[in-house]
Parts: sequence; C-alpha cells; structure tokens
Amino acid sequence: MRRLRSAGLLTSLTIALLVISVVAAGVGQLPIPPTEIIGSVMHRIDSGLESLLHLKLPLDLGPLPHHPQGDNALWKVRFPRVALAVLVGASLATAGALMQGVFGNPLAEPSLVGVSSGAAVGASLVIVTGVTWLGNWTIAAAAFTTGLATTLLVHSLSRAGRRTEIVTLVLTGIAVNSLAFTMISFATFIADTSAREQLVFWQLGSLNGATWQAVSAVAPFTFTGLAAAFVLAKRLDLLSLGDRSAAHLGVDVEKLRLVAIVVVALLVGASVAFSGIIGFVGLVVPHLIRMVAGPGHRLLLPASALAGGVLVICADLLARTLIRNADLPIGMITSLVGAPFFFWLLRRTRARQGGWG
Repeated sequence: MRRLRSAGLLTSLTIALLVISVVAAGVGQLPIPPTEIIGSVMHRIDSGLESLLHLKLPLDLGPLPHHPQGDNALWKVRFPRVALAVLVGASLATAGALMQGVFGNPLAEPSLVGVSSGAAVGASLVIVTGVTWLGNWTIAAAAFTTGLATTLLVHSLSRAGRRTEIVTLVLTGIAVNSLAFTMISFATFIADTSAREQLVFWQLGSLNGATWQAVSAVAPFTFTGLAAAFVLAKRLDLLSLGDRSAAHLGVDVEKLRLVAIVVVALLVGASVAFSGIIGFVGLVVPHLIRMVAGPGHRLLLPASALAGGVLVICADLLARTLIRNADLPIGMITSLVGAPFFFWLLRRTRARQGGWG
C-alpha cells in the first residue's frame, strides 16, 4: 500500500511537471498551442535519432508551429528557460530537504546557513571582474567554491565538543549571511553601470536570459547532487531517530552532516549562479511534501525535486505574465508565497515545542 502511494505521488508530480512545462512553453507574446509544442519536440527527437543513430522511427507526429518564428521561439527562448527552471527548482528543493533532514529542523534552509549568499559572493565577483577562466562554467564553479567555503565555515564555527550545535549553526549562519551580503554590496558599488544593473537584477532572482549553455553548465551539478542526495537517503532516515540512536546503528553522524553540506553547496551553488537568489523554495517544498508523503527520505527527496521544478516553473510563469511586457524578478514571487508560509511554520513549530525558552 505504501509503495502504491509513493508511486502514485511520484507519477502525479511527474505528470504535473510535464503539463506545466508545456503550458509555460506555450505562453508568451507568441502563443503556441500544446499540440504544436508536442509536435515540435517529436520532430526534433525523430530528426536527432535519424542523424545520430541512422534510425528512422515514426516519431514525427503532431503539427509543427504554424508561425514562421514559432520553432525558434520554442527552442531558443522558452525550452531553455523551462529546463533551467526545472533544474533550479529541483536543486533548491532537494537541498532544503537535505538540510532539514541532516539538522532535524523544519526551519532549516540552504540560505539560513549561508550557502546561498556565499555562492552569490562568488558569482558577483565573477560578474564584476569579468573573469572567464572556465568559459560557461566560470560563474557556476565560483559560486560552488564560495558557497562550499561559506557553509564549511559556518559548520566549523558551530561545532563544539565534536558535535554540531543547531542553534549556534543557525545564529552563525545569520552572521555569515550578513557578511556575505556586505561583500555583495561592495561588489555592486565598485561595478560599472552595466555590471551593476546585471548584479541588481541577478540578486532579485530571474530566469530571464536562460540559454542552453546555462542549462548545460547547471545540469551536471544538479544531477550529481541529486544522485548523491539519494545515496544519503537511508542514513538520513536513521538520523531522524536522533544522533545517539543513529550512531548506535552505525551512522557516522558528523561525517554524514559534512557530506550533506557539500552536496547542498553543489546543488545550490550552480543554481544560484545562473538564476540569482530565489528564496523559500528549499523551505516550502520539502515541508509540503513531508506533510503528504511522510518523513522517509527515499520518497521525500525525489518528490521534493519534482515539486521544486513545478513550483519554480509556476513562479517564473507568473513573473513574466502578471504585468504585460514586463519580467518581474522571480524571487519576489517565491518570497510572496514563502514568507507567510515561514511565519505559519514558525508559529506551528513554536506551539509544538511549547515556546523557545
């Protein structure tokens, strides 16, 4: 029965992701019907198989976009944007589920321990200095490096007596976040006009300007991070019994926390590099999925990844359609939903624990 319910949840989320992806690809200044979107995809798959593998399969089904620029609009603008939204949403939501699992706190989120702002520092410095040592990978690599360094700093400062104190970790994260935002502000101050505008809009979070190059740069980080997170799922389930019980069952708790932090930095660093700071996805999605599916990480992690993709695509769709001919920052949309949810979660957690002190 549990397996049937898990399969039903994952299937529902997969269908929702496909449906909202088609809807998002069809909405814009040039509306394209779903049948033409599916037809365009099938024709590309058919021509790709024929050119690469010399296979001729009857896959060129459905009509192509009737507008002369329809196919270009789909493959050069909208499909990269949808693909990047899926990768970013899956990365942020999975990172949030990992953080909440490894620290046993429903309020934990990647940004709380400095990984988002730390990654933002690296990306900001690359934008301001114009460094391109690694081509398309430069911003992602810098964001990953500084995000990892920041999170490891927060983790090391919050350790006492060979164990991590959760309250100290959160408070240290707040202080490091503040320092990181100061560095981002300084980078914005010294930037030229063009880089300053790029930085300001980037800090608000946006998928505007998504390209296949950005998708190809983010995808390896996302898939590697997702695979690593799923490998940790069983040990995270044991950790939910408590540090001492998990240790008796053979889990090296501190090593697990350190590995999880590296995986979170991997997931968040790449996504922040190309989308800017999109808050609350890592907080809201895992908690909602946990309310539906329960605390088991073997279902929570993949379900959160799928739901994160759905949420970011929906938020991006709203961001580019709420005001005609304008592209709102996507971070505004997620914060509009996430902030009230955070207040509700804060009060609910406080009520369950009977107060904070």
